[in-house]
Amino acid sequence: MADPYQNNTYQQQGGDSYGTYGEGGGGHHGYGYHGDDLPQEEDAASDVTEGHDEDDQMYEGEYQGIPHPDEVKAAQRATGERSGAAGGDSASELEELSEQYENIMDDCGHGSFQWTLFVVLGLALMADGVECFVVAFALPSAEKDLCLSNAQKGMLGLSVFLSMMVGAFLWGGLADKVGRRRCLMVALAINCVFSFLSSLAQGYGCFLFFRLLSGVGVGGTVPIVYSYFSEFLQMDKRGEHLSWLCMFWMIGGVYASFTAWGIIPRYGWGFSMGTEFQFHSWRVFVLVAVLPAVSSLVGLTFMPESPRFLLENAKHDEAWMILKQVHDTNWRAKGKPEKVFTVTHIKVPKTAEDEFIEIQAATGTSVQRWAVRSLALCRLVLKNVASLLSKDLRLSTLLMAVIWFCMAFSYYGLSVWFPDMIKHLQYEEYKSRVKVLHKERVENFHFNFSLENQIHKEGEYINDRFISIKMKSVRFEDSLFEDCLFEDIRSTDTVFDNCTIRSTLFYNTDLWEEKFLHCKMENVTFDQSKHGCHLQSEEESDVLVYLVSFLGSVAVLPGNIISALFMEKVGRVRIIGGSMLFSGGCTFLLFLSFSQSALIALQCLFCGVSAAAWNGIEVVTVELYPASKRATAFGVLNALCKMAAILGSSIFASFVGVATAVPILLAFAALMCGGLLALKLPDTREKILQ
Repeated sequence: MADPYQNNTYQQQGGDSYGTYGEGGGGHHGYGYHGDDLPQEEDAASDVTEGHDEDDQMYEGEYQGIPHPDEVKAAQRATGERSGAAGGDSASELEELSEQYENIMDDCGHGSFQWTLFVVLGLALMADGVECFVVAFALPSAEKDLCLSNAQKGMLGLSVFLSMMVGAFLWGGLADKVGRRRCLMVALAINCVFSFLSSLAQGYGCFLFFRLLSGVGVGGTVPIVYSYFSEFLQMDKRGEHLSWLCMFWMIGGVYASFTAWGIIPRYGWGFSMGTEFQFHSWRVFVLVAVLPAVSSLVGLTFMPESPRFLLENAKHDEAWMILKQVHDTNWRAKGKPEKVFTVTHIKVPKTAEDEFIEIQAATGTSVQRWAVRSLALCRLVLKNVASLLSKDLRLSTLLMAVIWFCMAFSYYGLSVWFPDMIKHLQYEEYKSRVKVLHKERVENFHFNFSLENQIHKEGEYINDRFISIKMKSVRFEDSLFEDCLFEDIRSTDTVFDNCTIRSTLFYNTDLWEEKFLHCKMENVTFDQSKHGCHLQSEEESDVLVYLVSFLGSVAVLPGNIISALFMEKVGRVRIIGGSMLFSGGCTFLLFLSFSQSALIALQCLFCGVSAAAWNGIEVVTVELYPASKRATAFGVLNALCKMAAILGSSIFASFVGVATAVPILLAFAALMCGGLLALKLPDTREKILQ
């Protein structure tokens, strides 16, 4: 009977076998793995070895366990000394690893492990989608509760994308050096903690600070999630399943719209502790919005690190165990638990860890060691970022940067412009129904009904009572109030301009001095005025804000489904280019009609088509870059996307009610430019993940 420990390497269909699972080169030991022949492979530990072949530099025999750190350091130093020939060898080893890894994933199959990871990472992506809507939905109530000025509201809206831009760059770079799973968990934990704290913040400064940190955390989800998930997928499944994963961003928008619609108008859901601590319903919404991040964080505790990342960083023992876990989980779920993971040796590329970190770690205080490690890590991340413009990657990076920017500029710009334009049309319609009253004289009258959308000019009000009423969009101009009483008044956009007020009492109202412009007052008393901002429990909620966002999010579904089904058949490049060019054409339909219903319909069409382009862009971004730079590249491009979102939303919003043609032409130009450039991208459909 043949020795079970001989020639037990993983055989491909073409007869080729995997190389050594370990460091190549002189003085490097490989670590072999066996399938069904090893009864102890679950704990992967053995002290037995059957010899050392000087030619192929690997042990043949049982798995040898984790090497001693001193051996690893010595091997790394030896690797660093052979800088001449090592460069070419390293490139070929990376290509060999890519092919071997692809074959291993084919052997592991696509099954329950990937679907479980799909849901866990999808929840993280959902958290990113929710974050984009939280401030927008909470702001109408928060501005009254926190008494925000227009400048403060603008800064809150800006902080969302600004913080996510920082988070994408930071966590994307770290994920290639520290690990996908570890960075994603830390990022989500930061998001959860500071989102919770922001729901409790009673002042604008604290709320803004906590939302900024929350955004920095969740900003890392997109670059890490796609890089992480792609490294568990086979080549023929990659485009389709990454596109399905994109659907969770849409689900996040639907979730945010639905929960905001269901919670924020329910003002009775809050509570207060005296006058210092108020917890209104919009704060409940902010709290509920963090649930996807919490769920993903819990799920990630049961998920392993990306084995491809581990192999790139010479952590071959952990990588082998994870690959075996994926294999066994999938085939067990398919009813074939007897199928054995037959990989024994995987070729690991030469790698030289930063020895400076190791040397300094043995000396100095803990603070000094932490500082050295942090500085070294920052240098490695920045070096990785700079490598995106190396000769091999420069053209791809520049093309992707322009495409990301053009798509984000038009998409986020129009996403802000559509609802703002609808609000503007509503406001214009509301103004057209204003009731103007000239020189009315009212004496000894009790106003017990609300006043809304009215302008009173040169009126006289003598000995009148305004008690327990609401005034909304009411303006008194050049009017006289004498011996009047205003009691329990709640007002919105109400102004007294150039009026004369004599012997009048304002009791328990929110009509304070700032609402009286150029007025002459004689013997006027303000008693128990409601200074500051107050959230009224009976105030009407702007349902249109939730409805438009909800419809825009749901409209993404057809684009997601179509792109997922045709990503492999049509190709990434055609989907990106075609979708962007078609989206550009959709913008010209805006010239045909500016009614509210037409704007909502065109927004849904635009969002649906844009979803296919986004899916293709994200798939290509994953496939263009090698594993050592994948999350970094995605983070840089996603940060550029957020910068474009800031510019687009600011520029497009400034033209609302001023010039409708400018935003349309800007969006058209950006989409056409990006779409044409996308056609120059290489087709990565059948490309092995580097």
